[in-house]
Amino acid sequence: MHAAAPPTETLTHKREDPAQAGVKRLTLSDFRSYATLDLALNARTIVLTGDNGAGKTNVLEALSLLTPGRGLRRAELGDCARNDGAGGFAVSVEIQTSLGGVQLGTGIEQNGAAAPSRRYRIDRESAPSIRAFCDHVRVVWLTPAMDGLFTGPAGDRRRFLDRLVLSIDADHGARVNALERALRGRNRLLEDRLGSSERIWLDAIEREVAELAIAVAAARFETVSKLSALISDARGEADSRFPFAELKLQGEIDSLIETRPALEAEDIYRRILRDNRGRDASAGRTLIGPQSSDLRVRHGVKQAEAAQTSTGEQKALLVGLILAQARLVKAMSGMAPLVLLDEIAAHFDPTRRAALYDLLAILGAQVWLTGADPSAFAGLEGKAQMLKVTPGRISAFN
Repeated sequence: MHAAAPPTETLTHKREDPAQAGVKRLTLSDFRSYATLDLALNARTIVLTGDNGAGKTNVLEALSLLTPGRGLRRAELGDCARNDGAGGFAVSVEIQTSLGGVQLGTGIEQNGAAAPSRRYRIDRESAPSIRAFCDHVRVVWLTPAMDGLFTGPAGDRRRFLDRLVLSIDADHGARVNALERALRGRNRLLEDRLGSSERIWLDAIEREVAELAIAVAAARFETVSKLSALISDARGEADSRFPFAELKLQGEIDSLIETRPALEAEDIYRRILRDNRGRDASAGRTLIGPQSSDLRVRHGVKQAEAAQTSTGEQKALLVGLILAQARLVKAMSGMAPLVLLDEIAAHFDPTRRAALYDLLAILGAQVWLTGADPSAFAGLEGKAQMLKVTPGRISAFN
């Protein structure tokens, strides 16, 4: 991680709650549109307003890199570096937690022709991986790109589901990646049309695939079960403007997990893999497994598939899911997560916006909101740190 340039500006705001946890300082160097940024924060709610393209989402993306995965844009690391910079970038935050303050930093160094290497630091000491950050911070988010979640392909819902799991189980990403590698290895062996004497290699890799697949599916099932229970418990207190969701995993592997012990499920799935080698070879991929599961979401009040409801109802349902995720993260980890809501108010009427802000206020988390229209945040004056974003710069909103 290259050294950050001297800060160009520092903004402060009156502390709202001395006991609250959250980001107290954010510094960026050569990240996206920011050459340098030094932002001091002392509010539970942070509002970023500015024109489209000013750099609001870039700030949220920087915060999303504090958690395992590729961030809210799922971008390649090199794409996060400022176009006119040296090729690397640095993100650093100072976070106040129940155990005191901690500094987390991540970024990449440009090593000539070599692929950029990502670095992690905790209190300015090297950390082995992003996994270590999970002891200090969790992050959940909602972006406009997720608006088509219920009507889009199943792959989008699987990624959404895995993000849900990852927010409470920091090892889930490693399991998913290992499963993808094992599946690719099986697919290559199937392409080679191995003879009977060489099938031992297929047997071995299918044992690995089965073990990883059941672990991934079990983690998803456990998360959906816990989230569904939390949503059910809160139904009596829920705001009707953000309807509750009913969740169910759909797929052959998910039915196995729901009805069979893990070891038995592994044996059954291994037989499925063996029996379907010919079909999978013809398809060029493994057809049955957690890589083909889907997350079924229903509008709980209307008892209708989410995909069949209106655009506004889908957005409200999605917001309700993200808020439930934040509550689950807090319950499971003991840490209220950072909640990043990009362009959240654009599709809501004033009544629903006010209801959302009330729900966020009782969430117990630091919430970051962005929007182009400052009037969408009416009612938050005096309760939030209001910031104006212009290209490469953030200033207090007047």
